[in-house]
Amino acid sequence: MYIKKLLAITALLGIVILSIFSYNIYTAVFSANTSFSKDTHTVYVKTGSTYKDVRSQLQPVLKDIESFDAIAKRKGYISNVKAGKYVLTSGMNNNEIVNTLRIQNKPVKLRFNNQERIENLAGRIASQIEADSISLLKAMKDKAFLEEHNFTQESALGMYIPNQYEFFWNTTAEDFRARMLREYRNFWNETRTKKAEEIGLTPQQVTVIASIVQKETAKVDERPTVAGVYLNRYKNGWKLDADPTVIYAVKKSNNSWDSVIKRVLYKDLEIESPYNTYKNKALPPGPIAMPDITSIDAVLNYEKHDYFYFVANVQNIGYHKFAKTLMQHNRNKQEYVRWINKQGINR
Repeated sequence: MYIKKLLAITALLGIVILSIFSYNIYTAVFSANTSFSKDTHTVYVKTGSTYKDVRSQLQPVLKDIESFDAIAKRKGYISNVKAGKYVLTSGMNNNEIVNTLRIQNKPVKLRFNNQERIENLAGRIASQIEADSISLLKAMKDKAFLEEHNFTQESALGMYIPNQYEFFWNTTAEDFRARMLREYRNFWNETRTKKAEEIGLTPQQVTVIASIVQKETAKVDERPTVAGVYLNRYKNGWKLDADPTVIYAVKKSNNSWDSVIKRVLYKDLEIESPYNTYKNKALPPGPIAMPDITSIDAVLNYEKHDYFYFVANVQNIGYHKFAKTLMQHNRNKQEYVRWINKQGINR
């Protein structure tokens, strides 16, 4: 009788212990273990990170880091950390958190436009993916890569078509560059390439003119007209006489890229630079800024007209007055000069 009671008690204790153990296991695996107040929390795991690195990020946002350790070890995550961007949802349990960190690397929406130099682009991209600006700049300016794909240090910026793209956050500089080359080739499809050939330009020359158009006017509807002026001048063997190229030449000569130049002075027109289109008939050796798609397409589909000149329209700010003759242009220019002097803009 005594033995039966002992066995019964032992069995009951075993059930209790098993129940407690099972409850602890269930709690560790399936109970909510987040402590952040927002709906989501993003974890960025850098390339080469260890579990210790990930754990230090998670500790402030989890209720019980030890229970997470146990599940991470059980599921093999401790020895299989992967770089990337991971989004945790409030109320997740340890099992869900580990699964997220193992397989749910979320892409980022990477955006860039209107960069003036390749250096600016590198900084812009570095703020959105893991690769830093130094590694990006090194990849973008790599001489062997540029020569292989018919670019130069001056024309390299034209390879990057401004848009929104999806990338994994842990993309390397070289992988970013490779993707952009593919996007460039996709952009310059048969239709666009044929249009460039029909107007006697290469894609890189189109990009150079488009960068000038981009700087001349922010009005998308006016860009084909401005492009038409430059194509008229270029095809007739004239110098482009484009103020934005002079501004670029001044900045480059003085290494003063952050300066704001609102007015081109006569002395600026004399600067010796391949970018100064008041001195050179040839196109600049590369774009003076990153043209967006509307500017590139404005050149490819430029407006056919007889205008050879234009100047800012002081009656319709943001737009320009166009002229067919120098006499007409000088009248328009005098009106603009009087207006800009009245504004007190000396530089």
